[in-house]
Amino acid sequence: MPDTTPFGHVLTAMVTPMTPDGAVDEGGVRAVARHLADTGHDGVVVNGTTGESATLTSDESIEVVRMVVDEVGDRLAVVAGVGSNSTAHSIEMAARAAEAGADSLLLVSPYYNKPTQPGLIAHCTAVADSTELPIMLYDIPGRTAVPFATETLVELAGHDRIVAVKDAKGDLAASIRVMAATDYLWYSGEDALNLPLLALGAVGVVSVTGHVTGRENAALVEAVAAGDLVRAREIQDRVIPAIDAIMTTSQGAIMAKAALVELGVIEHATVRLPLLESPPAHLDILRAGLAATHAEKVA
Repeated sequence: MPDTTPFGHVLTAMVTPMTPDGAVDEGGVRAVARHLADTGHDGVVVNGTTGESATLTSDESIEVVRMVVDEVGDRLAVVAGVGSNSTAHSIEMAARAAEAGADSLLLVSPYYNKPTQPGLIAHCTAVADSTELPIMLYDIPGRTAVPFATETLVELAGHDRIVAVKDAKGDLAASIRVMAATDYLWYSGEDALNLPLLALGAVGVVSVTGHVTGRENAALVEAVAAGDLVRAREIQDRVIPAIDAIMTTSQGAIMAKAALVELGVIEHATVRLPLLESPPAHLDILRAGLAATHAEKVA
C-alpha cells in the first residue's frame, strides 16, 4: 500500500444533510464532516451519488465543497464529485471545485447518454486536460448503464492526472486485469466487496456504510495491509449487518441519513424527490443492523 495518496485510504461518500424544507443544511454538513474525521477517515467524497448530486444545483454542490473544506480540509482529503452527462458541465464543475479548495476530483462515467468507449475516453480526457487536480474515475454501470471497459481504463491510465478508480462494477476478474496492467490507486466502491478488493490490491475504500462503520473500515484496511486476513475477515463479518441494512433495505443515501439521525449526528433524514425518507419498518431493520454491527467495537 502506498504511504501517500491524494485521496486518502479510508473514505466515505458523504450524504448532503438537508433541512425539513429541502434546503442544504450547513450545520448538518459540517457535523457529518466532523463525524467522519473523528471516526477513522483520512478522506471524504463530496457530491457523489450518496450526496444526492443529481438533485443538487451546481451552486449548492460547490457550496458543500466549500463547507467541507472549511470544516475538515486540514484533517481529510476532500474529493469533489464533478461527474455529469455533459462534458462541458463536468469541466466547469472541475474548475469550480478546484477554486473551492477540493484536493482531487471524482469523475463518474456519463449517465443516460450511453456513450461509446471512445466517447468515454474523450470525455474523461477532456476533463483531465482542463484541471491540475488528480482524478479518480468512478465505474458504476448499475447507475450509468455504461461500464469502463478494461481496455478503456488501461488507456486512460496513461493520462498524468487520471490516477485512481472507484470500483463499483462488481466484476473482480476485470478489476484484477486492470490492476495488473496499470498503476491505478484502486478503491473499493461497494461495501460488500471491500475485503476481496483490498486483498486483490486496492489501497482503500470509498464507502457508504462508512457513515457508521468508519473505524471498522480503517481497521479493515490496516489489517489487510498488514497481511492479517484472519482479522480482516472478522472485521468484514462484523459489518455485514450494517451493510445489509444500509445498502439493501432501500437506497444508500436514504438509509445513511437515517443512520446518522439514529447516531445523533444530524437532526433530519430529509432527502429530495424522487427519494423518500425511510418508513418505520425500514428504520426497524436499520436499528437492528446497527446494533448487531456495534455489539462489539473494533479495538
